[in-house]
Amino acid sequence: MSVIPTLQIAVPAVEPTLLRALTRLLAFGVGAALAAALAALGYRWYTRLRLPLWLSILLGLSVVALYLNTAGVFSDLLSGEMGIFSPARVVFNGIALGVGAAAAPAGRLVGDRIATDVFAVAGARELDVEVSRIVRSVGRITDVTLPEDVDDIVDMDEYDPVSTATKEALAGKTLIFPRRLTVAELEGRLVTRLQDDYDVGHVDVELAADGTVEYLALGSRVTGIGPTLAPGTVAVAVRADPANAASPGDRVQVWRADATPERVLTAELRAHVDDVATLAVNEEEATRLDPEATYRLVTLPTEPQAAREFASLLRAADETMYVITVAEGSDLVGEPVERIETTVVAVTAPDGSVDVLPDDRTLAAGDAVYVVSRSDAYRRLDARSQPADA
Repeated sequence: MSVIPTLQIAVPAVEPTLLRALTRLLAFGVGAALAAALAALGYRWYTRLRLPLWLSILLGLSVVALYLNTAGVFSDLLSGEMGIFSPARVVFNGIALGVGAAAAPAGRLVGDRIATDVFAVAGARELDVEVSRIVRSVGRITDVTLPEDVDDIVDMDEYDPVSTATKEALAGKTLIFPRRLTVAELEGRLVTRLQDDYDVGHVDVELAADGTVEYLALGSRVTGIGPTLAPGTVAVAVRADPANAASPGDRVQVWRADATPERVLTAELRAHVDDVATLAVNEEEATRLDPEATYRLVTLPTEPQAAREFASLLRAADETMYVITVAEGSDLVGEPVERIETTVVAVTAPDGSVDVLPDDRTLAAGDAVYVVSRSDAYRRLDARSQPADA
């Protein structure tokens, strides 16, 4: 009987201890990522914000540390194992913590993306990250992301600036809008959203064709007496005895209430409570009033206050007045006034002549054009007033 020789190949076997260690490290990474993903989803649902990176890393480390302390060290102590402080065990625990810290941010991104897409499809009005392309198509939405840097949100020169806290709240915010809107409609929706939801008085925004914000300027909503004061006029509170039947808006004479009555000035009564009256006076005459003295007010016949009413309406509206000087070689030279897209109230020629409410005038180099318009329309018109090679 012949014996057939067989070829034996030695296959190196993986040490069971090493395989078990790699499996545990993989489990630690998956557990830390899953915990961070669930935390990111819940955080997004509750706050509409992204889970902070440091918090996700801390959560991943906590998951690994909790397991090592309960299923690892505690079990070894109960079984009488005293090798928990061996170099191999210390190295393994350190690697496990590192795997948990590295896997947690990945889980955070996955959980936040899932939450963002779900909320966008469900009709959320705002988010602080950009939604995915799939959600844009399926959810039929358009997202507009505001500039992430606070310095890119500028102040409107014609209005009081908004607070830094408001800019920080808007920086990086993504607002959700319906699809199939034109750029002009999207700009209008964005302006309304910022004014209504964030109490911003005035907004100047310019969007690209794809919805990218190219320019954003904000102004606060002015309240109180200030917006109704005409140029060169200030409000002063004095002790005075208002005239009988005097009401805010009446023209009054201010007299000293002493042994020798003397007329100090003429002002406009804005408000009065008991013996304190608020007067609108010329800026140069305000120093005539003594805060320690008591005055008597005499009502004058009603006079139209066109300047005050115009200033009040102009400050409260979205439009304001600008002055544009037509430069030599600009696109506005030879442009008829009637073709200007904004309201032209007056044009001052280089010789000083003023043409009020012109309708058939043609602009020339050196003309100063007074317009009432929104800030975005003014910026476009001002750009046209500069030389072509500027």
